[in-house]
Amino acid sequence: MTQDLKEATQRRGSFFQTVKAIAWAFFGVRRGADYDKDVAQLNPVHVIIAGIIGAVLFVLALVLIVQWVIGSSVAGS
Repeated sequence: MTQDLKEATQRRGSFFQTVKAIAWAFFGVRRGADYDKDVAQLNPVHVIIAGIIGAVLFVLALVLIVQWVIGSSVAGS
């Protein structure tokens, strides 16, 4: 198992490919062939980092949208 993890972290998938795969995963649309390709190529460390960054950006975007709606007349005070 340790050897498998070591091999997985040495994969050559670029961080941009990882970000793209995570973005598609957030939308929930991914073809099976692309998923299999990602599993074979992407570095799991990159996937974790990109996932955390994506989640933080998503939460920040939601907070900003809520603040904007509350601060504007859109909320209908």
